[in-house]
Amino acid sequence: MSVYKRLQELGIALPPPPPLGGLYTPYKRVGNLVYTAGQGPIVDGSPVMIGKLGAEITVEQGQEAARVCVINILSIMDKYLGDLNKVTNVVKLLAFVASTPQFSDQPQVINGGSKLFLDVFGENGRHARSAIGTNVLPGNIPVEIEAIFEVED
Repeated sequence: MSVYKRLQELGIALPPPPPLGGLYTPYKRVGNLVYTAGQGPIVDGSPVMIGKLGAEITVEQGQEAARVCVINILSIMDKYLGDLNKVTNVVKLLAFVASTPQFSDQPQVINGGSKLFLDVFGENGRHARSAIGTNVLPGNIPVEIEAIFEVED
């Protein structure tokens, strides 16, 4: 099934890629792998939420933030590849969750992003993953995710 048909069924319209926050490129291709820069839950240039898991942000809100991060990653890949159907596998996610010292459900938060990759790419969206707790992320966003994709030429 077309990735775009699947996105349409999920009610997702890909936004333009978010603006860069520094001196880096949003993606880098090496061979048949594409690495994306970390993406936060940014919509129209602004965070959809700020704060920490275990304080101002609930697990469910964190899952939604992770989902927005993945939508931003998909928008970058769409712009770079010109066709998301060229993605053959989602290889790995590296995810950071800003959280209080007592919070330990980082994997549950990042499931919000992982589920979207599975919903969009099916079994090819199944990936290796790290979900790391940290004390703060840029702009006080709660989640940041980067991804590695295998792509066809």
